[in-house]
Amino acid sequence: MNIITLAARNVYRNGHRSVVTAAAMAFACAMMIVFASLIEGFVKGSEQNIVAMNSGDIQIHRPGYRDDPDIYSLMIDSADLCNRIRQAGFATSERIFAFGLLASGQSSSGVQLRGLDLDFEPTVTLLNRQVMLGDWLDKTDHHGVVIGKKLARLLDVSLGDELVFVGQTADGYMANDTFYVRGIMRTVSSAIDNAGVLMSKSMLRELIALPEGAHELVVMRTDSMMNLELASQKIKALIRSDLEILNWRQLMPIISRFIETAHVQTLIMMLFTYIAVASVVLNAMLMSVFERIHEFGIMKAIGVRPWQIVRLVYAETFIMTIVASVIGALLGSGITWYLQNHGIDMSSLAEGISFSGIALDPVWYASLSSESVLTPVIFLFVIAAIAVIYPAIKVAVIHPVDAVHHH
Repeated sequence: MNIITLAARNVYRNGHRSVVTAAAMAFACAMMIVFASLIEGFVKGSEQNIVAMNSGDIQIHRPGYRDDPDIYSLMIDSADLCNRIRQAGFATSERIFAFGLLASGQSSSGVQLRGLDLDFEPTVTLLNRQVMLGDWLDKTDHHGVVIGKKLARLLDVSLGDELVFVGQTADGYMANDTFYVRGIMRTVSSAIDNAGVLMSKSMLRELIALPEGAHELVVMRTDSMMNLELASQKIKALIRSDLEILNWRQLMPIISRFIETAHVQTLIMMLFTYIAVASVVLNAMLMSVFERIHEFGIMKAIGVRPWQIVRLVYAETFIMTIVASVIGALLGSGITWYLQNHGIDMSSLAEGISFSGIALDPVWYASLSSESVLTPVIFLFVIAAIAVIYPAIKVAVIHPVDAVHHH
């Protein structure tokens, strides 16, 4: 007996039920592919915002600086440390910080000045690509600054407007100067968005009379495949032991935990969705079995073995599952491809929302991968196989005489 041929004929003969069942399975598969791809895109986007847009892979500070960002808590030998880290094959950049009051017209706000090394900052972050309006910093421009989007709105300033800063120098005197808005950043993190004023490192050094040293070193792996923990250990071996070395997962444990559990959340969502699909498959196969009880009874009476009946029921189910998975994979991949290129604009819902200090991109992009396609398809086959166990056993154990006289 050719099981596959007979199963295909049975599926075709019960065309209406087969189409409805396969359509439900295909729709669920497609939606799960889209969902898994959106979660994958969210995870990648969040990690990129953390690492490539702001923090880098690893940060180095004096102990306690993150809790109390004192202007005097400096790594005096920061230039030497950077050279050693670069010689070991990593990218690194120095940062210095200062705090004060920034005013324009009738508005003022507390701000954090960030002095960036314009030569090396692009090797550790993509901040220079996140200018929404205007231009990025230029070493030859000694008064142009780039500010956060919300800060610009709060101070009611636009490109070219004048800003007045008042703060404290490293030697205890008053620091004050005027700047102009050279550029406005798009949303990167809540810290930059709400209070960030970016300028060149040399410009900030002159403003706060800080001759040498840095408050923060940002390190990025040049080999993205290198394990993050291994990279952290290599950096620790390069520098003195009295400094604090933390990777981005340690700096932002809430986001790290969320990213680690994102795939589990996807699997749980798939499980609940496919349980509903399993009920559709179970119902369809039960109806198919009970309508053909006489047929199965005759088959057993002429010598067809129970395990052959089970194989037939499973073959029918898998034929529908294969068709559904192909359609679902094509449909889900097509939708995901569109969302990967165009995204879902959630500006009205997500603009200004941050998660653990990292601003969310208002456009939610999907990320199509082999895993996001194969996992829902495999789940579909597993759930279909489980759902059809009862109908298959039902026809396998029924006695031929009972089947023939079944009403």
